[in-house]
Amino acid sequence: MNSASGGVEQYSVLVVGAGSIGRRHMANLRQLGIQKLAATDTDAGRLQPVVNELGVRGFAEFDEALRIVQPNVVFVCTPPAFHIEQALRALSCGADVFIEKPLSHRVVGVAEITAEAQKFGRVVQVGYNLRFNPGIQTLKRLLDEGVAGRILWARAEVAQHLPDWRPWQDYRQSYTARQELGGGIILDASHEIDYMLWLLGPPRELTCMAGRVSELDVNVEDCATILIRLGSGAQLDIHMDFAQPTASRCCVLAGDRARLEWDYARNQVRIIRPQVPPEVIDYEFDSNQMYIAEVQDFFYRVRQRVTANQSLAEAELTLKVALAALTSSAEKKWVTFEQ
Repeated sequence: MNSASGGVEQYSVLVVGAGSIGRRHMANLRQLGIQKLAATDTDAGRLQPVVNELGVRGFAEFDEALRIVQPNVVFVCTPPAFHIEQALRALSCGADVFIEKPLSHRVVGVAEITAEAQKFGRVVQVGYNLRFNPGIQTLKRLLDEGVAGRILWARAEVAQHLPDWRPWQDYRQSYTARQELGGGIILDASHEIDYMLWLLGPPRELTCMAGRVSELDVNVEDCATILIRLGSGAQLDIHMDFAQPTASRCCVLAGDRARLEWDYARNQVRIIRPQVPPEVIDYEFDSNQMYIAEVQDFFYRVRQRVTANQSLAEAELTLKVALAALTSSAEKKWVTFEQ
């Protein structure tokens, strides 16, 4: 990962979707020096505030924005159900593309994105920003150094009450609450799947229990636990929900030498070894730094023309695991992956 951000002023950027994540990216793009910045959203109530506050050019229609702006770079920040179509249209216009997570709500079209990006030499990156959290990066370093030894078992947890996610919005209108937009806790909380696979390697098989356990007015699963056997033989369980009123984000990696623990809220990693006091690694951190770092990394790849698009391939695997979890829960069966 490279955080160099110099030289971005030259790019013309179009952000598709002016919701919470689109607005965040636009503010950060301004901070990084992007002058030619435009946004498109069919909802004037979302679009006009960013036009007024950030001085971006606003367009109601995506195709019109592509034609007039002729962007070098497109950020796709719409609900997952629209990601594939919009990314393909951006690629066809010659743009490099940043797609917010998850990559999509289905695998149809993903291979086409990969092929189009390869054909035209475009950069495509998917926004799994937790990889840029100092705690997760510390875990990655400790694993690479062999501090924990061979990982035997791991667990990740994320939970936050859905009405608290975007308190300015009626949660029932968010894509997270709506199946037709690609919502549900498994897809929306796929960060946990992504960073665990990044840390520990690909899956061999999984099973999942998911469903609605709360009284929230949603038509998607609000709680899920995924059990995964990794290619290494280690066991991994991932719990995610937007049902409980308290918030939590943490993980445990238990190895045959030491146990590693990460707590998002505390900005802390702990190394626990037998018969000695825990080693505590604290770090200073502001959550927006992750979003800035991932955009800096993206623009580094754009400038250097790093078109291998490993991020896209890894995001496709994360999507397949999320969809396999949904299938497993619905059909009450184990799902296996090709090794």
